[in-house]
Amino acid sequence: MNGRKDQHDHGSSGRTEPTLGNLDNLDGPAPKSRDDDGLPTFTLDPDLRRGGSSRPPVHRPKRRGWLVPVVVLIAIGVGTSLWIGQDRLRGLVPNTELDGILGRAETALQQGHLDGNDGSSARELFEAARALQPDNDRARDGLRNVGQAEIARADAALQAGKLDDADQALTAARELLGGGSDVDRLSQSLAAARNGKVPTDHLVEQAQQAFDAGKLQGDDGAGELYRRVLAADPNNAVAKHGLEQVGDALAGQAHKALDAGDRATASALVDRLAVLLPNYGELPALRAALVQVNQQDNSALTDAVKQGQNALRDGRIVGAGDDTALAHFKAALAIDPDNGDAKAGMGQVAQALIVQANAALDNADNTHARQLLDQAATIAPHSADLAAARARLGGGRKSNAAQVANDIAGDAAADNDDNLQHPPLTPQQSAELARTVQRADAAARQGNLMLPPGESAYDLYRQALALDGNNEAARHGLESLPTLAINQFNQALASGNLGAAGNRLADVADLSPGNANQGELRLRLAGAWMDQAEQQLQNGDRANAAQSLDSARKLAPGNPRLATLMARLQSGG
Repeated sequence: MNGRKDQHDHGSSGRTEPTLGNLDNLDGPAPKSRDDDGLPTFTLDPDLRRGGSSRPPVHRPKRRGWLVPVVVLIAIGVGTSLWIGQDRLRGLVPNTELDGILGRAETALQQGHLDGNDGSSARELFEAARALQPDNDRARDGLRNVGQAEIARADAALQAGKLDDADQALTAARELLGGGSDVDRLSQSLAAARNGKVPTDHLVEQAQQAFDAGKLQGDDGAGELYRRVLAADPNNAVAKHGLEQVGDALAGQAHKALDAGDRATASALVDRLAVLLPNYGELPALRAALVQVNQQDNSALTDAVKQGQNALRDGRIVGAGDDTALAHFKAALAIDPDNGDAKAGMGQVAQALIVQANAALDNADNTHARQLLDQAATIAPHSADLAAARARLGGGRKSNAAQVANDIAGDAAADNDDNLQHPPLTPQQSAELARTVQRADAAARQGNLMLPPGESAYDLYRQALALDGNNEAARHGLESLPTLAINQFNQALASGNLGAAGNRLADVADLSPGNANQGELRLRLAGAWMDQAEQQLQNGDRANAAQSLDSARKLAPGNPRLATLMARLQSGG
């Protein structure tokens, strides 16, 4: 008998057993089923009911909260790396044009076609590739390989006794490699081979005779002759002593020039002395004296250039008196013949005269136009704009002789020829005109802008305009030469061919003397020469470093970095 009394038996007496009741109905009453006893439901696991063992407890995986920030940090790092290296990644993208040029360059190198002027040599193609992408490793390594190949070519030519070929290859190697032990070795061997044709004692005798005659500079001067002896025989005591005597004489001449206020002559003498004897003891004192003179002249020079620029703005170009742009810029050049601002000012004077001449031509005033162009020709004889205006003044065809006479003399016959009506070109003349323009275009692409005479782009375009002064292709080609010269300057500078860059800078000065970019171009080239000199000093190549610094000084004589490098050169550092 169950001892527990039914809790629903209200009529029973005694103690009532406590119960939990229905916990599911805490929120409110719910209908009860027939089997609901008011206790919470309990379900037995089937395995337990079958008497089996219990399952192992299921563990929830631990949350790894530290993974999220780590992933985020990795993503940030990868993104930053991609952003910083985007230029490098971009460089990995194939460039069809660049790859094609590099491929042709490497083929030309393998075939031994190292240098040339037709655009197909290894050097030209690698330089073109560097112009497209200056930091391209294949182009840079390719140019270095071309330089090494030129070393090998020079060596072979020297062994075969072909001294001119060896000299040509050695020059190319020096331009590409910037010097080095192989270049120095071949330079000495080549000098010895050349000097071997003339006994060294005979060279010493010639040098002594030149010194006694006071001829210190030049190819046949005492300094160069003694230098040739030392190139063949570095330990020749007579030549060493003779070169020291040349140094003393040059230093004395420089002091006299300084005392006379002739800064240009003094500067040239000091530069020559630095090339012949970089360690000459008086060089620092001479440099300091030049600096002092420069400081005294700078005020007058600056004032002259400023007044010249003011006169240009006011329209006082040329004329009587000393208050014209032409007069002020001439005064500045008298103080410093190499001053870039004064030279540019003179070019601007010439350009202003050419503009006035074109305006006179527009008004059919040929006589006044010719006078203005003649004035411009005395300042900038090779200006492209001047040549184009000359052709316009001619208005038609002339013989080459008549054109030259017109340019140089401006005679009356040329004046009369200006007004002649020329018949149309014959088929033969048209064909000659087309060939001349094509030759001029080819010369321009090859960098022969002003040289050689008669075959340069400048001369060929003028020949075409002599046939037909109204030919648009020849006129456009002539007028575009200054821009082309600047583009080729940039390419040569990017490829490290500083000699070619200097030639293009000279072309700019001739073709467009008033070009405002000349100052910047001069500074960039001077900086490149100083970079090369610094590298040569690091390699112990002091002779070539002196040459590089001499080139830099001609472009930027007051550059502070130049003084620092000169001090290193003179101290042997």
